[in-house]
Amino acid sequence: MNYREVTVTGEYAARLETGADWREEIETLAADVEAETGWFSAIGSVEDAEIWFYDQDDKAYQSVTFDEPLEVAACVGNVGLLDGELFAHTHAVLSRASGQTLSGHLNAGTVFAGELFFRAFEQPLVRERDESTELDLWL
Repeated sequence: MNYREVTVTGEYAARLETGADWREEIETLAADVEAETGWFSAIGSVEDAEIWFYDQDDKAYQSVTFDEPLEVAACVGNVGLLDGELFAHTHAVLSRASGQTLSGHLNAGTVFAGELFFRAFEQPLVRERDESTELDLWL
């Protein structure tokens, strides 16, 4: 296990902009507060969504797109640097009107409404390729 202590430099509450991209809004907030690293949680709803699932055998993401309104029942993730750019690693549980849930890596979604809590860290954490999983992971 790799770990390190982080120092919180700020905590922010934000409302995501209707019509914007969910993940890009998180990255924009991080850039605005000059945080290269942080942790977030959010709730709200999206007009559509692209969810990725990582196939552990093929070591590749599979994409599924939903063109329908969905509740963001839970959304958690972190922000770090990936190839020198801010990247919001975003996981979400989404629900349909029927109550059926969808979940995975939320790559994209058009914000209908969103509320975000972001905790910024002083120490930059950079995503690097992990050879055993072939994922870009912190540290």
